[in-house]
Amino acid sequence: MSVWTLGINHHTAPLDLRGRFAFALDQIQPALHGYRQSLARQPEATLLSTCNRTELYGAGDQSAVEPTLEWLAQTGGVSTHVLRDHAYILREDQAARHAFRVASGLDSMVLGEPQILGQMKDAVRVAEDAGALGTTLHQLFQRSFAVAKQVRTSTEIGAHSISMTAAAVRLAGQLFEDLREIRVLFVGAGEMIELAATHFAARSPRSMAIANRTLERGEKLALRFGGEVMRLSDVPDRLHEFDAVVSCTASTLPIIGLGAVERALRKRRHRPLFMVDLAVPRDIEVEVKSLDDVYLYTVDDLASVVQTGKDNRQAAVAQAEAIIDAGVLSFMHWMEQRDPDTGIVPLIQRINAQADEWRNLEMARARRLLARGEPVEAVLEALSRGLTQKMLHGTLAELHAGDQATRAATAQTVSRLFLRDKS
Repeated sequence: MSVWTLGINHHTAPLDLRGRFAFALDQIQPALHGYRQSLARQPEATLLSTCNRTELYGAGDQSAVEPTLEWLAQTGGVSTHVLRDHAYILREDQAARHAFRVASGLDSMVLGEPQILGQMKDAVRVAEDAGALGTTLHQLFQRSFAVAKQVRTSTEIGAHSISMTAAAVRLAGQLFEDLREIRVLFVGAGEMIELAATHFAARSPRSMAIANRTLERGEKLALRFGGEVMRLSDVPDRLHEFDAVVSCTASTLPIIGLGAVERALRKRRHRPLFMVDLAVPRDIEVEVKSLDDVYLYTVDDLASVVQTGKDNRQAAVAQAEAIIDAGVLSFMHWMEQRDPDTGIVPLIQRINAQADEWRNLEMARARRLLARGEPVEAVLEALSRGLTQKMLHGTLAELHAGDQATRAATAQTVSRLFLRDKS
């Protein structure tokens, strides 16, 4: 059994390419079914998809890695060559280390951010519901979660970190003199929008509005922040009313187009419009960035802002890496014990199976003797003698085999295993 990770992230692939491989949470289960059915031998699999990464974790035969790359490339509508240029393939201890670092927030754009841990737990839950999570990946992720908890409680890895949404507020503060005078529109009603609304609400803007495809969910969020709720279809006609727009939906196509922004700017008489697109794929057409008076930021644009304070956390990173190293060693030891050729656990299983076979044979023999009317004492004697002989036959044969040195070594082992100190 081998483990591996195949993926792309903000370190290896540009935003638009990552957008091709973005899976909403409700798309992951059918994707896993399709992936596993496309392979001759179905490996254990878990698919993690966030705005910064898409990763497929697998456990099984290493020969499945190349077909996995081909399947993922086809799913994203790119050639295998293009995907290979931007992807990473990690195996065994490196795959485990990567999973632990991701769960701990060490591989995030925002160092130490806690959101990724919840996203990983969601991915594991979906994989389990899909029947794709076997013993090996279950162990890998449970250990990842334990390591992440230890990193978070034992180090200051999350101290002074700046989230994406906090960075958006900071950038807005650089554009507008007073955030209390601006009107903010949030497009979507998911976790990222909730975080963004929380950060903006702390600065007491003049008004806040939530636009969402489902009004009920938007109303709950709007009620929490004392804002207005509106339909997603109304956004193009009302875009000019807002000074700042933060968008993060699960749409596969842009929902705010170039034309809508151009019309809004004309109605605003070219007063500046601050826009943040936290979605992958994009919610706002890329061409909008070229417009005068529009300040559009994507998740990748926010990267330099969220790195502030990173140097102050390097000591915590070193502590976290040490915790992760210990976790990797422990997981690999668990894997080695279960190796079908050299592992201790399979050997123990085979020994138990052999002992059960001998016991069943002697029990069947004892039942036949009892059915013939043999005395119970005689049957028990035969049963115990038969089990003893079967148990000791191989050991006694080894004691008589080989040269003198081999027999002496065997005798020493047998003495240690079978002869107990009665003192």
